[in-house]
Amino acid sequence: MPGFEVFGDREKQEISEVLETGVLFRYEFGEQRQGIYKVRTFEENFARYVGAGYAQAVTSGTAALKVALKVLGVGPGDEVVTQGFTFVGTWEAILDIGAIPVFTEVDTTLNMDPADLEKKLTDRTKAIIPVHMLGSGARIDEIMAIADRCAIPVIEDVSQAAGGKWRGSYLGTFGRCGAFSFGAVKTITTGEGGMVITDDEKTWRTMAEYHDHGHDHVPNPGGRAGEGRSFIGFNYRMMELQGAIGIAQLSRLDDILLAQRKNKELLRQSVSRLPGVTFRTLVDEAGDSATFLAFFLPNRERAREVNRLLQDNGAGAISFAENKWHYYPNWEHLANGATTCSSGWPFRDRQGRQKVVYDPENLSRSAAIMNRLLAYQVPVKLSRERLAQIDAAIEKVAATLG
Repeated sequence: MPGFEVFGDREKQEISEVLETGVLFRYEFGEQRQGIYKVRTFEENFARYVGAGYAQAVTSGTAALKVALKVLGVGPGDEVVTQGFTFVGTWEAILDIGAIPVFTEVDTTLNMDPADLEKKLTDRTKAIIPVHMLGSGARIDEIMAIADRCAIPVIEDVSQAAGGKWRGSYLGTFGRCGAFSFGAVKTITTGEGGMVITDDEKTWRTMAEYHDHGHDHVPNPGGRAGEGRSFIGFNYRMMELQGAIGIAQLSRLDDILLAQRKNKELLRQSVSRLPGVTFRTLVDEAGDSATFLAFFLPNRERAREVNRLLQDNGAGAISFAENKWHYYPNWEHLANGATTCSSGWPFRDRQGRQKVVYDPENLSRSAAIMNRLLAYQVPVKLSRERLAQIDAAIEKVAATLG
């Protein structure tokens, strides 16, 4: 991770075909584009790869979540349950449609704790968004059993786990929709971009219309100006250059995953020498996309000490307990109800009353886990020199700590 490490001739060829047509828009210009529809081809290839019925390309992983929420009818006043360890885009999408994010604890999978999920469901819960964080799957069987029993749709956030599996099936194919990101540092990347997958044709058609201003895409003599619109939409269209890069990147995904799994094992062997270290729980080790190596130290103080020593030796890990993008207690803009809207929306109602308060201390079990957590992002290309540097740093730490 990420896919930009392997940019090469495939990407250049796909891009050049778009530039030769001069058509960057994913629709129309039939004669000029000479039969080249890169976004459409990317969608078809992606659906086939993961084994989904349909795929809809959009502008980002955050947009993918918002589109999925909109087509499932989630809106103002509804609650959507997700987890307190995720990228901010997960809950931004929820708030941006007027719904209320409700956060669960994570367990040692670093994903949604199904037991806490059950406690957070109410009669206002209209969707559940488990996030397959850091490349590895949540307890999706338990989550789906709860959701099915309560008749609540699931949107899987697979932004960090493209190509990951659970018991042989791709992550994102278990819920009603699966949302993927192809951002700049994702396993496969189009710079910006995302995808929503589903097996339901009606859901896909609604996504296709909503993401393009509500256009129904029915061919007609008037072209785009003559299309019908059953409801209002928005613009989340992916452009042809992104689709072109996506086609090339998707063709590399199996090789990327193979390289990451090899490199992760090398890093794991090195990290295993740290005194008292344990590793993240994987619900399906064979299905791990291996984008991160996540490990725990016995307590917060030891985790900080270890990482300080690693940093001193040029091999610092990521401390997600201190991360501002992914961890609930550090989202000061959420805790403060900060918004550009003068009315205070979406944190306040029309009368100015606070709708919900987010206390950074709410998820104590997650905090106990996150405070012990360190992680290395696994590169696609791990040089001997870099691995030797990490090995040497860990050896020094192990010797220092005894």
